[in-house]
Amino acid sequence: MNKNVINNYSRLSASLFFIPIFLLTAIVLLLYSRDALCVNGYIQVQKDSFYYINHNLGQYPTLQFNLTQFGDALISLSFLSILIVYAPKIWESLIPGLLVSFLLSSTLKTIFVVPRPAAVFDNNSIIIIGKKLSGFNSLPSGHSITIFTILTILLFAFMPGKLEYKFIWFFSVIIMGLIVAFTRVAVGAHYPVDVITGCIVGYIAGITGIFISRQYKIFTWVNNKKSYPVFILLLLVCGIALVNKILNENLVTYDLSFASLVVSLYKIINTYAKK
Repeated sequence: MNKNVINNYSRLSASLFFIPIFLLTAIVLLLYSRDALCVNGYIQVQKDSFYYINHNLGQYPTLQFNLTQFGDALISLSFLSILIVYAPKIWESLIPGLLVSFLLSSTLKTIFVVPRPAAVFDNNSIIIIGKKLSGFNSLPSGHSITIFTILTILLFAFMPGKLEYKFIWFFSVIIMGLIVAFTRVAVGAHYPVDVITGCIVGYIAGITGIFISRQYKIFTWVNNKKSYPVFILLLLVCGIALVNKILNENLVTYDLSFASLVVSLYKIINTYAKK
C-alpha cells in the first residue's frame, strides 16, 4: 500500500495549485462585485443562503452534530492512525499538511475578524447545535480546512489508475468533504462562504503537505519503527481525550473513533514488539 501511495504522490505537479487559486480569486471578485468585501457586506450578502442551509440541514441535528466532528483533527486522525503501519507516507504528508492548515487558518482568522452567525443574528431565528460559538473568527471555517486537508491527502494517495475511476473517486471524495464541511452552517457556526473558502484553503494545505513530504525528508521518521513509542504515547493521550469527550457527549462518532484508536494502538504495539 505504501509503495502505491509513494507512486501516486510522485506523479503530482504544481499545476494542482491553479484551480484552487482560481476559485479563491473568483470568490474575491464575486464579493467585490456585490460590494461585500467589508464585514457587514460579507455577512448580509450571505444572510438568505445561511438561513436556508441552516434551517434545512438543521432539521437533522443528531446527524449534523455527528458529521461535523470529522472536522476535528482528533476524530479524523483517530480513524487514520492505522495507516501509521500500513501507509506511513500518508502520515508524512498529513503532519506538514495539518501544520500548514493550522498556520493558514490562524492567520486568515486574525486578518479578517468576521463575527460568527450567533454573534450577529437573533439566536432564536437560527438553529444552533452543540456549543454556541459567538467569537470573531468565522472566516475561514477551521473545520472545513482540516477535513479538506486530510481528504486531499487521501484523495491523491489512493487515486485509481483508470481514468473513469479517477473521476468517480475524485467527485466522491469532494462531495463527501462538502457534506461534512456544510455541517458547519447546519450547526450555526459559519456562513456558506466561510465553508467554501475553508475547503479551498484545506485543499491547498493538503497539496502543500504532499509536496513537502516529497521534496524534503523531514518526516521520514514516521516510517521507522523506532518512532513507534512516540505514536503509542500520542495515541494513549488521544484515547484519554476521546474518553473525556464520550463522557461529556456520547456521540456515535466518538465511539467509532475510539474503537479505531484501540485497534491502531494494538497493531502498532504488536508490530513494534516484533522488531
